[in-house]
Amino acid sequence: MKLLWDSALGLLIVTGGLLGMTLPFGKLATAAGVPAMAWAFVISFGAGGVLLITLLLLGQRIRLTAHKLRYFFITAAISYAFPNLLMFSAIPHLGAGYTGIMFTLSPVITLVFSILLGVRRPNLLGIIGIIVGFIGAVMVALTRGEAGQPAEYFWVAVGLL
Repeated sequence: MKLLWDSALGLLIVTGGLLGMTLPFGKLATAAGVPAMAWAFVISFGAGGVLLITLLLLGQRIRLTAHKLRYFFITAAISYAFPNLLMFSAIPHLGAGYTGIMFTLSPVITLVFSILLGVRRPNLLGIIGIIVGFIGAVMVALTRGEAGQPAEYFWVAVGLL
């Protein structure tokens, strides 16, 4: 019998739940005075620590070479630490929900890059998805604000990054 944990559905639920908790916890942390950089470090260090402990418990070893260390550092910075820093910096200015909307645009942006770089050929569904995604983001971005005050464009740009 296959356990839920070992299934695609289980991994989707666990990953989605953990990602979903990141934004509200980030909002609570920044409201409590934790700097965005410190919170991004805690999240990144925690995820890396869990992965390292899991590998060690499974009996796997990591042979650290200069090439692998450079790869790990660049990959972690570009795909995890820097986006988290931007996200946690934007939360106090945009709110967790609005920042979450920006966070969900990453698949749309990934599709745009894959088409521009020739990794994927554009198809009608992909083009429609890109157009709808960006129109939706622009509509939300232009109407976001508190008491008739729109969000600052700088923080909207940070959220989109």
